Amino acid sequence: MKVLFIGGTGNISTPSSRLALKRGMDLYLLNRGKSKVEIEGAKSIIGDINKPEELSELKKHEWDVVVNWIAFTPADIERDIALFRGKTKQYIFISSASCYQTPLSYPVITESTPLCNDLWDYSQGKIQCEDRLQKAYREEGFPITIVRPSLTYDTVIPIAIGGFNKYNTAERILKGKEIIIHGDGTGLWTVTHSNDFAKGFVGLLGLTQAIGHAFHITSDEILSWNMIYKILANALGREAKVVHIASDFICKIEPSFTGTLLADKAESVIFDNTKIKTFVPGFKATIPFSEGIVRTLNWLQEKPERQNIDPETEAKIEKVLKAYTAL
Repeated sequence: MKVLFIGGTGNISTPSSRLALKRGMDLYLLNRGKSKVEIEGAKSIIGDINKPEELSELKKHEWDVVVNWIAFTPADIERDIALFRGKTKQYIFISSASCYQTPLSYPVITESTPLCNDLWDYSQGKIQCEDRLQKAYREEGFPITIVRPSLTYDTVIPIAIGGFNKYNTAERILKGKEIIIHGDGTGLWTVTHSNDFAKGFVGLLGLTQAIGHAFHITSDEILSWNMIYKILANALGREAKVVHIASDFICKIEPSFTGTLLADKAESVIFDNTKIKTFVPGFKATIPFSEGIVRTLNWLQEKPERQNIDPETEAKIEKVLKAYTAL
């Protein structure tokens, strides 16, 4: 099976690239040639998807599957429909579970949960992309599959404030500084290791029955935010000095947290993975967070340059803590 990944060397996509190769797929990666991640066995097409003049090599190919890991706007989708119309048997768009209804009217999320999030531009863009692809599927049979990851990690720390591609909160825990947990920390969430995500995702590649469908792919492990941060602190060998602060107060003091917090992680969610398990029999997430976060921290600590301490994020955390203390 001949597969093109646009991207393919990121936090979520790298394990999927490696698993696709392990399963014998003929994998091509389209990127700008700047990634430091090597995917042994993948074939490379150098080019910027946003620069038509760099895509002459790409246009020579036809594909069984095209996956775009880095599309965010309807303009990206219009470009891809034009590029791959009649050139692929399946086009997979990486959307986001943050597109689901916010606030939720029912806490258990299935793929039929409404898409509606007017608090975050990122989510709105993804929803508009999905709308355009559904239109292309209905009106011209463009062979779409939509995948909605939630908080998925491998080389990043999956927390609400001062994490993901930043090492700030981990560093604060190591130095005995206060950290913020939003709300009272009892809200429920699911974090998914990228290796587990890959098992479900790669099973969709070339799956004819998946055309026209949307899927989320997450772990079934449900944790409170208090437990997520406790597990992180345990993995660091420290005890976290936690300050619980209401999400709306955090975002009032620092509005830049609104998207990732009020629009995504401020309320409990439970993902029902029945659909992906039905289409990809045998899919099961097997890496608990207590194990996965140790792998992540070991990788980050191998090289100091991987530990991104962002001064702007640090200033925002201190700003919120100072405002809360002053109450």
